[in-house]
Amino acid sequence: MSTNEMGTIIFAFGILLASTQLVGYLFEQLRQPRFVGEILTGVLLGPFVLGELAPSFSTAIFGASSEANKTSGVLGFIYWFGLLLLMFISGTHVRRVLSRENRRQTLWLLGVGTPIPFFLVLAAGLLAILPMDNLSGPAGQKTSTLLILSIAVAITSIPVISRIFYDLKILHTRFASLILGFAMIEDIILWAVLAIATALAKTATTQQSLVSDIATHVSITVAYMTFGLLLAPRLLKRFHISRWNALHKSSAMAYVVSVLFAYIAVATLLEVNLIFAAFLAGFGVVGGMEGSERARFSKVLDAIEHFSTSVFVPAYFTMVGYKLVFGKAFSMPMLFYFLVGSSLLTLLARGLAAKFAKFNGLDMLNIAIASNARGGPGIVLASVAFDAGIISASFYTTLVLTAVITSQMAQVWLRYVLSKGWPLLSSYPEETWSVDPVTGKLPRATPATTAATT
Repeated sequence: MSTNEMGTIIFAFGILLASTQLVGYLFEQLRQPRFVGEILTGVLLGPFVLGELAPSFSTAIFGASSEANKTSGVLGFIYWFGLLLLMFISGTHVRRVLSRENRRQTLWLLGVGTPIPFFLVLAAGLLAILPMDNLSGPAGQKTSTLLILSIAVAITSIPVISRIFYDLKILHTRFASLILGFAMIEDIILWAVLAIATALAKTATTQQSLVSDIATHVSITVAYMTFGLLLAPRLLKRFHISRWNALHKSSAMAYVVSVLFAYIAVATLLEVNLIFAAFLAGFGVVGGMEGSERARFSKVLDAIEHFSTSVFVPAYFTMVGYKLVFGKAFSMPMLFYFLVGSSLLTLLARGLAAKFAKFNGLDMLNIAIASNARGGPGIVLASVAFDAGIISASFYTTLVLTAVITSQMAQVWLRYVLSKGWPLLSSYPEETWSVDPVTGKLPRATPATTAATT
């Protein structure tokens, strides 16, 4: 690589990073999810805005769309590395918010709130009620497309809803614990379904007629997921403290990153989707650890998370925005019908689950709207499915925009509830604070209130 090529790549990434941070910061000041600003940055720098106003400058940043030159190749790596780090970070948070007092309610949400929308959409697709031809991608695997559609209706965002709770200063509340605990278990299940969908699509594109090869590929993927969820965390827990673990003694951060790379390497050899490998790596690093054991890794994980969410993860969301389609391939009716239909179905299912869990009135509405935010996982789902050729460009754009809009809806509603002084959960009225009428900001919880909710 020549000096000029290296300089061009650094310049392009510098423009991308600076633009992403500035627009993301602006959205934070407007009390909007930061990732929405990051996606908008990709749209502004992409072919439908900057590409029209200054096509040569847009090509210098992202590369020509028709060829994989060195700049676009490097940014492609940054896109994938940001996605893998996002999933790794999500995996490390899985066990942090599950509490014993929420188990019965969580089971109701998982047993009713998730299966109803998932299986209703699945049944509608199998009965040929849904227009699958408009949703399917070049892989031509309608079964995979139907699985993606079913997941997209049922999924709940962990990173985005966590950020919304953090911005509203309600992350410590039982309401936040309930929503995040339910969402994390739900996402593990749905990631497994996504693994099956991508396995079907990958095999179908090469040896579509060989059912045995499809079954083998799916079996390997399920076995990898099962091992990563049940056995790997226990093995890693022992390896963490092994006296033979010289890498951990030398550098805890290098050790953690090496675990991530090892998961990805094995997944590559087995032809398992790397997204699930990264998620399971994060889960495996902290799985089975409690108290002081987890504290040993907290600084390392916090450092990885801070650097990743400042550099690589925003770049990933920017590239997501760049890939959005707003030309002739974009379908406004598809966006409208999917957004309205999936939201209504999810709200009704989650509201019914909350009713069975002994919640009433406003509690049901708060739970339903918060769990309808599809944010980060919804976007990851769209990215994985689009890159695998499972869904069309118009459906990819629909999924991303739906994730953005539903996340916006959740933040606006929860802020409104708090501004009115209404409780998030009626059984915990002390978790409610009003918006300051002068600053328009939510005050921080007092120590007494925090203590009462923990």
